[in-house]
Amino acid sequence: MDIARRQWILLIVLFALSLPAVTARIYSSDEIQYFAYLRSLWFDRDLSFENEYQYFYDRGIARSDGYHETFLERTTETGRRINFATLGCAILWAPFYGAGDLVARTTGASVDGYSKPYVAGVAYGSAVYGFLAIVLSILSARRLGLNAFLPAIVVWLGTPLLFYMYVAPPFSHACSAFGVALFIYVWLRVRDTWSTRGLIALGAAAALMTMIREQDAFFAVGAALDFAWARLLVLRGARSDVRGAVGVVAGIVAFAAAFTPQAAAYLILNGHVGPHSSVGHKMNWAAPHALQVLFSPEHGFFVWTPLALIALVGVLLLPQAGFLPPEGGNYSEFLPPKGGRNRRILPPEGGSYKFVRVASAFRRKEQVALCLLLMVALQIYIGGSVESWTVAGAFGQRRFIALTSILIIGVAALTDRLPASPRQSVKIVAAAVTVLAVYWNLALSAEFAIGLMDRQKLEPRKNAYDAFVTLPLQGPSLAYRYLFDRASFYKHAP
Repeated sequence: MDIARRQWILLIVLFALSLPAVTARIYSSDEIQYFAYLRSLWFDRDLSFENEYQYFYDRGIARSDGYHETFLERTTETGRRINFATLGCAILWAPFYGAGDLVARTTGASVDGYSKPYVAGVAYGSAVYGFLAIVLSILSARRLGLNAFLPAIVVWLGTPLLFYMYVAPPFSHACSAFGVALFIYVWLRVRDTWSTRGLIALGAAAALMTMIREQDAFFAVGAALDFAWARLLVLRGARSDVRGAVGVVAGIVAFAAAFTPQAAAYLILNGHVGPHSSVGHKMNWAAPHALQVLFSPEHGFFVWTPLALIALVGVLLLPQAGFLPPEGGNYSEFLPPKGGRNRRILPPEGGSYKFVRVASAFRRKEQVALCLLLMVALQIYIGGSVESWTVAGAFGQRRFIALTSILIIGVAALTDRLPASPRQSVKIVAAAVTVLAVYWNLALSAEFAIGLMDRQKLEPRKNAYDAFVTLPLQGPSLAYRYLFDRASFYKHAP
């Protein structure tokens, strides 16, 4: 059995063993909005959410400030209750919800769309999609000549993806990580030839990604820039680009076709294709909070998730990283050791020696790195433009969970470059910093879940004390409660 196969088996086993940690519970208005789409379509065959909203309100599950006024008093332009969520999560959750429906009907549970089997279906569905995001990210990294198994586990444990896979899975973020990871994987496959068939797949992936979370549509800009570079080279050769034009039209048509369910939902709910009009009032497109959303001591992405900063350094190093060709790929896709000449590279087992041109390989990876950085920059721009940039009350800068695939590629690139360092101390320091970054995320997850921290903001000094002093002392009892008495952590256990 080769190393890659053993790594895949280990990853799958780790995920299977982690499933008891999934929390099958709905408690926030965001979760309710995404869940309401699925429950209403499945049982009521409509997009009228008043009965779903009332159900959670009457049972004390959703009693946050403004919940009743926003969701049970206000209406849209078409006279329906407001839903700021999108349809994509309901589409992805549907098979798991269907399994929950089957369990409910065969076990005597309430067949009402709300009982434990249905909520569990959604929760475990999110966990599965979060795991698939990790899998797709590893495959994307392989196309860039990187081994990302260990980096994927590091990002899994060291970012808020973990929290939204296991502690609060009915949010949209695990599904968002999957949608973006799928889009990036398709893009990295398609960019070899930019075939019409590939652009159709890319358009459909972009539509799914946008239906999960609207802001994720901005990831498509990076791929569009990459495509524009490729077509520019064709035009420089004084050749017509009919094939490229056909591919673009086919991709746009595929996007429109795949996006039809969301467009119809928008029309039914809001009377126009687009989110509720109040969403636009929350945006300041000058992005006044772009720096704060990254560096604020109370809410900043890099303070909540320092591993993200490490990963973005890795993205900068991507052009110099990666020596093995991707599975099924060719040697033009990876970069050999530094030098301006063709170099002979050790082939994969059973292969033959090939010669590659350094400058060409570097340029291709440099383009990928620039596109990935543009995707990150646009997410920072959107995060810094929204009025609620702090996402106070939620765990971490959750809107950046969509970057999971890019973070895994970045950590893999950085890991790949470390062995080139002549100083062993550099590797030791890098490993120590990474371990601390992962532990910080795990500690904050625990502090947030058990109410040990202020859920409206970070307090780095207090959080650090609790991470390194309080939690180690309480660790065994907290682990027992999480596994066997999880409801003890909740104010309102449904």
